[in-house]
Amino acid sequence: MKKSLLLYGIAALALASCAENEPIEVSKGDAISFRTGIASRANETTNANLNSIYVTGFIGNETYFDNLNFIKGSDNFFTSTPSYNWIGDNESIAFMAYSPSMDELGADIEVQTSGSKPSLSLVSYTVPDSIADQVDFITANAVGSRKANETSGVELTFDHRLSQIELRAKTDNTTYVYEIAGIRIGRPQCTASYDFASNTWTPDEWHETAVYESHCNSVKLGSQAVSIMGPSGNAMLIPQTLYPWSPKNDPDNAARMAYISVLLRITTADGGVQVFPFPQYASESKYSWASIPLSGTWEAGKKYIYTLDFTDGAGNTDPDDPHHPGTPVMGGPIKITASVNNWTESETDIPYTTDLTAPATR
Repeated sequence: MKKSLLLYGIAALALASCAENEPIEVSKGDAISFRTGIASRANETTNANLNSIYVTGFIGNETYFDNLNFIKGSDNFFTSTPSYNWIGDNESIAFMAYSPSMDELGADIEVQTSGSKPSLSLVSYTVPDSIADQVDFITANAVGSRKANETSGVELTFDHRLSQIELRAKTDNTTYVYEIAGIRIGRPQCTASYDFASNTWTPDEWHETAVYESHCNSVKLGSQAVSIMGPSGNAMLIPQTLYPWSPKNDPDNAARMAYISVLLRITTADGGVQVFPFPQYASESKYSWASIPLSGTWEAGKKYIYTLDFTDGAGNTDPDDPHHPGTPVMGGPIKITASVNNWTESETDIPYTTDLTAPATR
């Protein structure tokens, strides 16, 4: 009787609900099987939407099977065609799994044999320019054998390998009306390779950067922070350390440092007078980009929520502004100084007369 390789997968995703953290049974019957799913359009992968995974199995330094697709069936178990089975009683098989597919990632996943043990590598992955096309890349590593796992299965725990970015905005300012119609995440590194064994990213040698942009229906800001990501959803970007743009020293960002921009319109609350875009350019567009420098470190598997508070200002014009990049959108509060001059004495002699009947003249 043939014995199948039974695997259990857990999509241990930090952003999934607790109800979705149940084990994912992967195989029954004669063949190796799995259960997972593919997330696209910047949606996060959870146990609920994971429907397909890709698995490579290693026996010692040999590749047992390579990038084999396992698809979920009606019984919630994932099976492959062709199928593979356990070998011997104590023969260990090392598994490396991922989702989504190489086609969706737009990059190759290759077997690497240069180290002491074979591994997988996602080679020169470039984040899609459109946030709507960005995907949630997840991976899992595990080791199993027939004796230990034929009945209970091998547990796969998937982790997010990218950083999820969301922008929100608010204001407590009642003097002005702030409306946002789009966002930019400017100049993070966009190309890197990922090693499955060490769970590390290595940026390309040129450290290429990109500007990621999306648009939304106009959002009028209030005191409660709201998402301004629009229908494209949140960005899925490569983990990295960010170095901030300097509006003062490098207004057009020749150094390609990191920043955040919003497509912004500012008007006065009482009369609707346009403040930004600057009045002299009001005929060109109803909105213009306003930016702030961005620094810090993005780690894999973490969601970063940036809340932009416009209560006391609106940053600087975008590095790509066609007129005046890096210019403060609004200065400090208008201040008026007042002084009162001292009284100036003016003396006039008035002749005194007792003739009170004299007619008045001008």
